[in-house]
Amino acid sequence: MLLGRTIGNKLIFSALLLLGISTAQVRADTYPNRRISFIVAFAPGGVADTLARQVAHGLESKLGQSVVVENRPGAGGNLAAGLVARANPDGYAFLLTTTALAINLTLHKSNPFSGEDFKAVAILASSPEALAVDPSSPSNNLAEFIKASQGKSITFGSAGVGTGSHIQAEYFFKEIAKIPATHVPFQGGAPAINAAMGNQIDLLATTLGGLAASQIQSGKLKGLGIAAEKRAAVVPNVPTYAESGFPGFYAASWVGIFAPAKTDAEILKKLNAAVEEVMKDPETQKKLESIGFDPIYSNAAHAEQFFRSEVANWGKMVTAVGLSIP
Repeated sequence: MLLGRTIGNKLIFSALLLLGISTAQVRADTYPNRRISFIVAFAPGGVADTLARQVAHGLESKLGQSVVVENRPGAGGNLAAGLVARANPDGYAFLLTTTALAINLTLHKSNPFSGEDFKAVAILASSPEALAVDPSSPSNNLAEFIKASQGKSITFGSAGVGTGSHIQAEYFFKEIAKIPATHVPFQGGAPAINAAMGNQIDLLATTLGGLAASQIQSGKLKGLGIAAEKRAAVVPNVPTYAESGFPGFYAASWVGIFAPAKTDAEILKKLNAAVEEVMKDPETQKKLESIGFDPIYSNAAHAEQFFRSEVANWGKMVTAVGLSIP
Protein backbone atom coordinates (compact mmCIF):
# COMPACT_ATOMS: atom_id res chain seq x y z
CA MET A 1 0.00 0.00 0.00
CA LEU A 2 2.82 2.39 0.96
CA LEU A 3 4.70 1.58 -2.27
CA GLY A 4 1.60 2.23 -4.34
CA ARG A 5 0.99 5.52 -2.60
CA THR A 6 4.63 6.58 -3.17
CA ILE A 7 4.46 5.72 -6.88
CA GLY A 8 1.15 7.53 -7.14
CA ASN A 9 2.58 10.67 -5.53
CA LYS A 10 5.54 10.63 -7.92
CA LEU A 11 3.20 10.32 -10.90
CA ILE A 12 1.12 13.24 -9.64
CA PHE A 13 4.28 15.33 -9.08
CA SER A 14 5.54 14.49 -12.57
CA ALA A 15 2.19 15.38 -14.10
CA LEU A 16 2.10 18.73 -12.26
CA LEU A 17 5.67 19.47 -13.35
CA LEU A 18 4.84 18.74 -16.98
CA LEU A 19 1.68 20.82 -16.70
CA GLY A 20 3.74 23.73 -15.33
CA ILE A 21 6.22 23.48 -18.21
CA SER A 22 3.37 23.23 -20.72
CA THR A 23 1.59 26.27 -19.28
CA ALA A 24 4.81 28.32 -19.33
CA GLN A 25 5.40 27.32 -22.94
CA VAL A 26 1.89 28.38 -23.92
CA ARG A 27 2.46 31.76 -22.24
CA ALA A 28 5.71 32.25 -24.14
CA ASP A 29 4.22 31.10 -27.45
CA THR A 30 1.29 33.51 -27.25
CA TYR A 31 3.24 36.39 -25.70
CA PRO A 32 2.41 39.22 -25.92
CA ASN A 33 -1.34 39.34 -26.34
CA ARG A 34 -2.03 42.68 -24.66
CA ARG A 35 -0.43 46.01 -23.77
CA ILE A 36 3.05 46.11 -22.23
CA SER A 37 4.09 48.80 -19.72
CA PHE A 38 7.53 50.32 -19.27
CA ILE A 39 7.76 51.87 -15.80
CA VAL A 40 10.50 54.51 -16.11
CA ALA A 41 12.26 55.40 -12.87
CA PHE A 42 12.93 59.01 -13.86
CA ALA A 43 11.08 62.08 -15.12
CA PRO A 44 10.33 62.78 -18.80
CA GLY A 45 13.07 64.33 -20.87
CA GLY A 46 16.12 62.51 -19.54
CA VAL A 47 18.17 59.85 -21.29
CA ALA A 48 16.28 56.97 -19.60
CA ASP A 49 12.92 58.39 -20.65
CA THR A 50 14.06 59.20 -24.18
CA LEU A 51 15.48 55.73 -24.70
CA ALA A 52 12.39 54.11 -23.15
CA ARG A 53 10.13 55.85 -25.65
CA GLN A 54 12.36 55.03 -28.58
CA VAL A 55 12.52 51.34 -27.65
CA ALA A 56 8.78 51.22 -26.88
CA HIS A 57 7.97 52.63 -30.31
CA GLY A 58 10.23 50.11 -32.02
CA LEU A 59 8.84 47.17 -30.04
CA GLU A 60 5.26 47.90 -31.06
CA SER A 61 5.97 46.92 -34.65
CA LYS A 62 8.12 43.94 -33.60
CA LEU A 63 5.64 42.49 -31.10
CA GLY A 64 2.33 43.64 -32.53
CA GLN A 65 1.17 45.17 -29.25
CA SER A 66 1.18 48.67 -27.79
CA VAL A 67 3.99 49.53 -25.37
CA VAL A 68 3.24 52.41 -23.03
CA VAL A 69 5.74 54.44 -21.03
CA GLU A 70 4.80 55.43 -17.47
CA ASN A 71 7.12 57.80 -15.63
CA ARG A 72 7.31 57.12 -11.89
CA PRO A 73 10.19 59.27 -10.61
CA GLY A 74 11.05 59.39 -6.93
CA ALA A 75 13.50 58.23 -4.27
CA GLY A 76 16.41 58.13 -6.71
CA GLY A 77 14.70 55.47 -8.85
CA ASN A 78 13.50 53.37 -5.91
CA LEU A 79 9.81 54.24 -6.32
CA ALA A 80 9.55 52.68 -9.77
CA ALA A 81 11.79 49.77 -8.79
CA GLY A 82 9.56 48.96 -5.83
CA LEU A 83 6.46 48.98 -8.03
CA VAL A 84 7.94 46.55 -10.54
CA ALA A 85 9.41 44.31 -7.84
CA ARG A 86 5.85 43.75 -6.59
CA ALA A 87 4.23 43.54 -10.04
CA ASN A 88 2.65 40.41 -11.50
CA PRO A 89 5.54 38.51 -13.21
CA ASP A 90 3.51 37.89 -16.36
CA GLY A 91 5.68 39.81 -18.82
CA TYR A 92 3.53 42.92 -19.06
CA ALA A 93 5.24 45.27 -16.59
CA PHE A 94 8.95 46.14 -16.85
CA LEU A 95 11.26 48.56 -15.10
CA LEU A 96 13.35 50.85 -17.25
CA THR A 97 16.06 52.38 -15.12
CA THR A 98 19.72 53.25 -14.88
CA THR A 99 22.83 52.43 -12.87
CA ALA A 100 20.85 53.78 -9.92
CA LEU A 101 19.29 50.34 -9.40
CA ALA A 102 22.70 48.72 -8.86
CA ILE A 103 23.90 51.60 -6.66
CA ASN A 104 20.79 51.82 -4.48
CA LEU A 105 20.99 48.19 -3.42
CA THR A 106 23.96 49.19 -1.25
CA LEU A 107 23.41 52.93 -0.81
CA HIS A 108 19.88 52.77 0.61
CA LYS A 109 19.42 50.84 3.84
CA SER A 110 15.63 50.58 3.63
CA ASN A 111 14.99 49.55 0.03
CA PRO A 112 11.46 48.26 -0.70
CA PHE A 113 13.10 45.48 -2.72
CA SER A 114 16.23 43.35 -3.02
CA GLY A 115 18.43 42.47 -5.95
CA GLU A 116 16.77 39.06 -6.08
CA ASP A 117 13.44 40.69 -6.96
CA PHE A 118 14.63 41.42 -10.52
CA LYS A 119 15.84 39.73 -13.66
CA ALA A 120 17.70 41.74 -16.28
CA VAL A 121 16.06 41.68 -19.71
CA ALA A 122 18.53 43.87 -21.61
CA ILE A 123 21.14 46.54 -21.01
CA LEU A 124 20.44 49.07 -23.74
CA ALA A 125 23.30 51.57 -23.70
CA SER A 126 26.06 52.98 -21.53
CA SER A 127 28.19 56.08 -21.24
CA PRO A 128 31.43 56.45 -19.26
CA GLU A 129 31.75 58.63 -16.22
CA ALA A 130 33.99 61.64 -16.75
CA LEU A 131 35.80 64.49 -15.03
CA ALA A 132 35.90 67.94 -16.61
CA VAL A 133 36.99 71.50 -15.83
CA ASP A 134 36.55 75.03 -17.08
CA PRO A 135 38.58 75.58 -20.31
CA SER A 136 40.73 78.19 -18.53
CA SER A 137 42.29 75.44 -16.37
CA PRO A 138 45.96 74.84 -17.27
CA SER A 139 45.48 71.07 -16.78
CA ASN A 140 44.83 69.04 -19.92
CA ASN A 141 44.41 65.62 -18.34
CA LEU A 142 43.96 63.97 -14.96
CA ALA A 143 47.69 63.49 -14.38
CA GLU A 144 48.32 67.21 -14.72
CA PHE A 145 45.31 68.08 -12.57
CA ILE A 146 46.35 65.72 -9.78
CA LYS A 147 49.91 67.03 -9.82
CA ALA A 148 48.68 70.63 -9.63
CA SER A 149 46.32 69.72 -6.78
CA GLN A 150 48.93 68.20 -4.47
CA GLY A 151 48.80 69.84 -1.06
CA LYS A 152 45.44 71.47 -1.81
CA SER A 153 41.86 70.62 -0.97
CA ILE A 154 39.78 70.62 -4.11
CA THR A 155 36.03 70.76 -4.72
CA PHE A 156 34.10 68.73 -7.25
CA GLY A 157 30.45 69.01 -8.17
CA SER A 158 27.85 66.57 -9.48
CA ALA A 159 24.11 66.27 -9.95
CA GLY A 160 23.11 65.30 -6.42
CA VAL A 161 24.26 62.90 -3.72
CA GLY A 162 24.58 59.18 -4.35
CA THR A 163 24.63 59.34 -8.14
CA GLY A 164 27.12 57.33 -10.16
CA SER A 165 29.05 60.49 -11.00
CA HIS A 166 29.34 61.47 -7.34
CA ILE A 167 30.33 57.99 -6.17
CA GLN A 168 32.94 57.30 -8.84
CA ALA A 169 34.61 60.68 -8.32
CA GLU A 170 34.64 60.35 -4.54
CA TYR A 171 36.07 56.84 -4.84
CA PHE A 172 38.67 57.97 -7.37
CA PHE A 173 40.00 60.79 -5.21
CA LYS A 174 39.89 58.85 -1.93
CA GLU A 175 41.09 55.40 -3.00
CA ILE A 176 43.12 55.96 -6.18
CA ALA A 177 44.42 59.52 -6.53
CA LYS A 178 44.76 59.91 -2.75
CA ILE A 179 44.01 63.63 -2.59
CA PRO A 180 41.38 65.38 -0.41
CA ALA A 181 38.29 66.40 -2.35
CA THR A 182 35.02 67.90 -1.13
CA HIS A 183 31.78 67.06 -2.92
CA VAL A 184 29.40 69.90 -3.82
CA PRO A 185 25.98 68.52 -4.84
CA PHE A 186 23.70 70.35 -7.30
CA GLN A 187 20.05 69.97 -8.21
CA GLY A 188 20.66 68.47 -11.63
CA GLY A 189 23.34 68.20 -14.27
CA ALA A 190 22.88 71.63 -15.83
CA PRO A 191 23.54 73.61 -12.60
CA ALA A 192 26.64 71.50 -11.93
CA ILE A 193 27.95 72.14 -15.44
CA ASN A 194 27.28 75.88 -15.10
CA ALA A 195 29.17 75.92 -11.80
CA ALA A 196 32.18 74.26 -13.45
CA MET A 197 32.12 76.68 -16.37
CA GLY A 198 31.90 79.58 -13.90
CA ASN A 199 34.87 78.30 -11.86
CA GLN A 200 32.64 77.96 -8.78
CA ILE A 201 34.03 74.44 -8.32
CA ASP A 202 37.40 73.01 -9.28
CA LEU A 203 36.08 70.00 -11.13
CA LEU A 204 32.89 68.52 -12.56
CA ALA A 205 32.01 64.84 -12.14
CA THR A 206 29.50 63.81 -14.77
CA THR A 207 28.31 61.10 -17.11
CA LEU A 208 29.82 61.86 -20.50
CA GLY A 209 26.57 61.22 -22.36
CA GLY A 210 24.09 64.02 -22.86
CA LEU A 211 24.83 67.64 -22.00
CA ALA A 212 28.44 67.13 -20.92
CA ALA A 213 29.49 65.69 -24.28
CA SER A 214 28.03 68.64 -26.18
CA GLN A 215 29.69 71.15 -23.85
CA ILE A 216 33.07 69.46 -24.29
CA GLN A 217 32.57 69.39 -28.06
CA SER A 218 31.79 73.11 -28.11
CA GLY A 219 34.81 73.95 -25.95
CA LYS A 220 32.74 75.24 -23.01
CA LEU A 221 34.17 72.45 -20.86
CA LYS A 222 37.55 70.72 -20.97
CA GLY A 223 37.40 66.96 -20.48
CA LEU A 224 40.24 65.66 -18.30
CA GLY A 225 39.43 61.96 -18.43
CA ILE A 226 36.81 59.27 -18.94
CA ALA A 227 36.57 56.09 -16.86
CA ALA A 228 36.55 53.75 -19.85
CA GLU A 229 38.83 51.26 -21.57
CA LYS A 230 39.09 53.38 -24.69
CA ARG A 231 38.43 56.95 -25.78
CA ALA A 232 34.89 57.95 -26.74
CA ALA A 233 34.17 58.67 -30.39
CA VAL A 234 32.02 61.66 -29.45
CA VAL A 235 35.00 63.41 -27.73
CA PRO A 236 38.12 61.70 -29.13
CA ASN A 237 40.50 64.23 -27.61
CA VAL A 238 39.59 63.34 -24.02
CA PRO A 239 41.99 60.70 -22.63
CA THR A 240 41.00 57.75 -20.48
CA TYR A 241 41.89 57.55 -16.81
CA ALA A 242 44.41 54.85 -17.74
CA GLU A 243 46.20 57.19 -20.13
CA SER A 244 46.74 59.56 -17.20
CA GLY A 245 48.33 56.83 -15.11
CA PHE A 246 45.24 55.40 -13.39
CA PRO A 247 44.61 52.03 -15.10
CA GLY A 248 41.96 49.48 -14.22
CA PHE A 249 39.27 51.87 -13.02
CA TYR A 250 36.09 51.85 -15.07
CA ALA A 251 32.68 53.32 -14.30
CA ALA A 252 29.73 53.99 -16.56
CA SER A 253 26.13 55.03 -16.45
CA TRP A 254 23.83 52.61 -18.25
CA VAL A 255 20.15 52.19 -19.07
CA GLY A 256 18.49 48.78 -18.79
CA ILE A 257 15.19 46.91 -18.76
CA PHE A 258 14.30 44.70 -15.79
CA ALA A 259 11.46 42.29 -15.03
CA PRO A 260 10.01 40.88 -11.81
CA ALA A 261 12.23 37.94 -10.85
CA LYS A 262 9.65 35.19 -11.44
CA THR A 263 8.91 36.21 -15.04
CA ASP A 264 9.14 33.21 -17.37
CA ALA A 265 12.62 32.88 -18.92
CA GLU A 266 11.21 32.28 -22.40
CA ILE A 267 9.31 35.57 -22.23
CA LEU A 268 12.51 37.37 -21.23
CA LYS A 269 14.34 35.80 -24.17
CA LYS A 270 11.58 36.80 -26.57
CA LEU A 271 11.55 40.41 -25.38
CA ASN A 272 15.35 40.56 -25.37
CA ALA A 273 15.49 39.44 -29.01
CA ALA A 274 12.96 42.10 -30.02
CA VAL A 275 14.84 44.79 -28.08
CA GLU A 276 18.09 43.82 -29.78
CA GLU A 277 16.49 44.31 -33.20
CA VAL A 278 15.35 47.79 -32.16
CA MET A 279 18.77 48.72 -30.79
CA LYS A 280 20.50 47.63 -34.00
CA ASP A 281 18.52 50.12 -36.04
CA PRO A 282 21.08 52.50 -37.63
CA GLU A 283 19.10 55.61 -36.67
CA THR A 284 18.93 54.51 -33.04
CA GLN A 285 22.67 53.82 -33.00
CA LYS A 286 23.45 57.16 -34.60
CA LYS A 287 21.29 59.07 -32.13
CA LEU A 288 22.84 57.36 -29.10
CA GLU A 289 26.41 57.76 -30.29
CA SER A 290 25.87 61.45 -31.04
CA ILE A 291 25.13 62.09 -27.35
CA GLY A 292 27.96 59.94 -26.00
CA PHE A 293 26.14 56.64 -25.36
CA ASP A 294 27.20 53.29 -26.81
CA PRO A 295 24.45 50.80 -27.77
CA ILE A 296 24.82 47.40 -26.07
CA TYR A 297 23.76 44.07 -27.52
CA SER A 298 23.55 41.08 -25.21
CA ASN A 299 21.19 38.21 -24.54
CA ALA A 300 19.16 38.06 -21.33
CA ALA A 301 21.69 35.80 -19.61
CA HIS A 302 24.57 38.18 -20.34
CA ALA A 303 22.45 41.16 -19.24
CA GLU A 304 21.79 39.40 -15.93
CA GLN A 305 25.49 38.65 -15.48
CA PHE A 306 26.38 42.27 -16.23
CA PHE A 307 23.83 43.55 -13.72
CA ARG A 308 25.14 41.32 -10.92
CA SER A 309 28.71 42.45 -11.60
CA GLU A 310 27.58 46.09 -11.49
CA VAL A 311 25.84 45.57 -8.15
CA ALA A 312 29.13 44.27 -6.76
CA ASN A 313 31.26 46.99 -8.38
CA TRP A 314 29.14 49.93 -7.24
CA GLY A 315 28.58 48.32 -3.87
CA LYS A 316 32.34 48.22 -3.35
CA MET A 317 32.66 51.91 -4.15
CA VAL A 318 29.70 52.97 -2.01
CA THR A 319 31.11 51.05 0.96
CA ALA A 320 34.65 52.38 0.47
CA VAL A 321 33.57 56.04 0.53
CA GLY A 322 31.20 55.46 3.47
CA LEU A 323 27.99 56.61 1.81
CA SER A 324 24.66 55.52 3.29
CA ILE A 325 21.06 56.71 2.97
CA PRO A 326 18.58 55.49 5.62
